[in-house]
Amino acid sequence: MALFLLLQPQSWTRELAQALITLRESLHPCSECGNLTDIDPCSICRDPLRERETLCVVETAEDLISLEQSGVHGGLYHVLGGRVSPLDGEDLPPDALNRLLRRLGEGSFKEVILATNPRVEGDLTYYAVLEVLRDRPIRISRLAYGLPIGGSIGFADRVTLHAAMEARREIQKSDSKRDPNQ
Repeated sequence: MALFLLLQPQSWTRELAQALITLRESLHPCSECGNLTDIDPCSICRDPLRERETLCVVETAEDLISLEQSGVHGGLYHVLGGRVSPLDGEDLPPDALNRLLRRLGEGSFKEVILATNPRVEGDLTYYAVLEVLRDRPIRISRLAYGLPIGGSIGFADRVTLHAAMEARREIQKSDSKRDPNQ
């Protein structure tokens, strides 16, 4: 990247530097969800058409953006702003769980979806959040793990196969009686 920048006209690199400074100065976490925004609250929190009974909890704003771009969640989000990773010396920000509890108390949420990343740090973060939500009278769910669509069992690793087996769903007997040609 440094060589690319050095090969550009000096005016171009100055404009890029100024754009980065402006970006850094104008973006801040949303006071409601923690998403990066230049307005407060962010456009997702302000959207009157969003479903307001489901809260999807993610580790980072980057995770929020990925879910939002996929179009799989029409509710609200909550960004923890970190993860639990003892080996890297990382823990959730001190106020992260308190902000989540405060948000749940202020809203009319019926479900919290824990959308942590499918790795050890994501599991540790999941358990940290689950611990503070355990006594709350709210439905708690977690994203399923398993085989990707278009993937092959023969190429999947043990952990993925284990997760797929654990996340299996029961087939309704009415589904098995359907004509496969329909």
